[in-house]
Amino acid sequence: MKKVYFLLACSALGMNAYGQKTVDQKVAELLSKMTLEEKVGQMVQYSGFEYATGPQKSNSAAVLEEIKKGKVGSMLNVAGADETRAFQKLAQQSRLKIPLLFGQDVIHGYRTTFPVNIGQAASWDLGMIEKSERIAATEASAYGIHWTFAPMVDVARDPRWGRVMEGSGEDTYLGTQIGLARITGFQGKGLGSLDAVMACAKHFAAYGAAVGGRDYNSVDMSLRQLHETYLPPFKAAANAGVATFMNSFNDINGIPATANQYIQRELLKGKWNYKGFVVSDWGSIGEMIPHGYAKDANEAAERAILGGSDMDMESRVYMTELPKLVKEGKVDAKWVDDAAGRILAKKFEMGLFDDPYRFSNEKRQKEQTDNQENRKFGREFGSKSIVLLKNQGNILPLSKTVKTVALIGPFGKETVANHGFWSIAFKDDNQRIVSQFDGIKNQLDKNSTLLFAKGCNADDQDRSMFAEAIETAKKADVVIMTLGEGHAMSGEAKSRSSIGFTGVQEELLKEIAKTGKPIVLMINAGRPLIFNWAADHIPAITYNWWLGTEAGNSIADVLFGTVNPGGKLPMSFPRTEGQIPVYYNHYNTGRPAKNNTDRNYVSAYIDLDNDPKFPFGYGLSYTDFKYSDMVLNSVNLKGNQTLNISVTVSNTGKYDGEEVVQLYIRDLFGKVVRPVKELKGFQKVFIKKGESRKVDFKLTTEDLKFFDDQLNFDWESGEFDIMVGTDSQNVQTKRITWTQ
Repeated sequence: MKKVYFLLACSALGMNAYGQKTVDQKVAELLSKMTLEEKVGQMVQYSGFEYATGPQKSNSAAVLEEIKKGKVGSMLNVAGADETRAFQKLAQQSRLKIPLLFGQDVIHGYRTTFPVNIGQAASWDLGMIEKSERIAATEASAYGIHWTFAPMVDVARDPRWGRVMEGSGEDTYLGTQIGLARITGFQGKGLGSLDAVMACAKHFAAYGAAVGGRDYNSVDMSLRQLHETYLPPFKAAANAGVATFMNSFNDINGIPATANQYIQRELLKGKWNYKGFVVSDWGSIGEMIPHGYAKDANEAAERAILGGSDMDMESRVYMTELPKLVKEGKVDAKWVDDAAGRILAKKFEMGLFDDPYRFSNEKRQKEQTDNQENRKFGREFGSKSIVLLKNQGNILPLSKTVKTVALIGPFGKETVANHGFWSIAFKDDNQRIVSQFDGIKNQLDKNSTLLFAKGCNADDQDRSMFAEAIETAKKADVVIMTLGEGHAMSGEAKSRSSIGFTGVQEELLKEIAKTGKPIVLMINAGRPLIFNWAADHIPAITYNWWLGTEAGNSIADVLFGTVNPGGKLPMSFPRTEGQIPVYYNHYNTGRPAKNNTDRNYVSAYIDLDNDPKFPFGYGLSYTDFKYSDMVLNSVNLKGNQTLNISVTVSNTGKYDGEEVVQLYIRDLFGKVVRPVKELKGFQKVFIKKGESRKVDFKLTTEDLKFFDDQLNFDWESGEFDIMVGTDSQNVQTKRITWTQ
């Protein structure tokens, strides 16, 4: 009877058979009870049966039986309190009743969708980015999700690569800061909290440097470039306690990342002492066979586990091959124990052994299904992600009392498209997502008229709608054109060789321009596009990206001046595809161009200006900001002193506004060549019209460190340029000397 009372008491306290032991002790005890096949089962991840991010191989009946036998550790694309509970019940039929982990691509929101990630990066607002992931985690966890495959912290310098929409752009420093904000947002107060999900730093590593910007392609670079540009966001993520890593599809200098012992064993789990686990990307273990790195599934499994891949996402080779490899002595059982143990540790940390169903709560799900506060935040975030590229003649902001407005373009009445790529589809999306037309109409005066003409489709040669669009434009006092690329034209497997407006959109724009009406051009995209004619001939241009659930309202807030845009570009915009890659922090050469048009025996194209069309960090405002009084506490520093930098920023225009003040440095001479500029800090400040604000930065020798050709990470004495300004090209500069 005492034993019964004790068990009842444990149940009431939420305790399980592992009591108050440490996570490591619990994992060791559980591993000691598991068969080899059960351990390998923890390393297996299958997709649900209705949605997939890769070639779908699921046999539903077989998968369900494997779950019952404890041969599956995780499912992705299974969501909703009812569905996750049903799958978890199957896992509880297994011998050891080990719960499943449910993963999902929660990339830029869940029920409430926020701007695509490159658009969020354009806000340069770390607080808002963190809050967006906090909301995403709260909503996703309410739908039974434990784990998101985000953030993507790949540095990307080639806008032809479709997955730039999922990242933070070309800069290592900015990308690192944004990645950390995302991790903090997702994981909240810590794993085990009901509103926290496990984050996943991906894609490890250098996926953003795929040759030619072609998805899944090879990466070939020096180890110095790898360490200096592409690894810092991942190292920061590991130090910040990100729960998981995902490796990348590409090979790095001939070795697929999935089996790359150098990055996964030597660096991540060795020097960085990372304690989480590594999941493969979809099918990437099996894909080492067409890579030409493994001759069959057996060799692929061997190389992946020895290379450091802990969980097999949908390759289906670990379950069939790993037990054989261990029994044959080709793989030491310690590697299986290590991988399974890392996965089990996260399940303990999430509290799933205490209650496998703790995230499958219908009440919480209902509360987060239509959270108006989340939508309100999404509207604000969307408006802060818009970048004003041009405002000739101060056409913007528009008056709400303008008599007749024409909205023309293929995206004007889109709803689902506003989600952008990598969004979670819901059956009521058409009803709840705010279109651009509705957002604008809701803010126009009741006596104003909003006309609409589609004009053309996004991606074909149909000109049959041109005439209607031209006549509509002629009736208007101002024309708002909405052009760009379709929402599914950027994202995974969406690389493009030409990144201009698709179809006949530019032709439509030119025809509307012939009417002589003032035009505001809104560009919708998930990457930098090339639009030289528009940039040179259209007076007002906003870069809207894809803004999410509240897109129409966010856009209207900016168009009518409720919000003064303050976004800045997180990537350089090229003039032509032939200029790619073009990025601000390039190395100099022995024959650098003296100016933008210098082409005579220097590093340049003879048929193109040298700078990008729009530089990194660029973005206008409805007001004007003036920089003055740049002050340094010293121009001769020694050792571990701190350099204090201040600059006064004045709002000399007619509107209150936000400005992103950017700090760059240049190490003029070094044992290896250094970039012409490096972002080392930024602050987003709000300044009322007519007021000024002093902005302060600090630099230490940690900010001066770099990798030399032997991968030593240190700084050296020398001269440095300190630059502060509104973008990477428009800066004030002072030179200092810093000696050891």
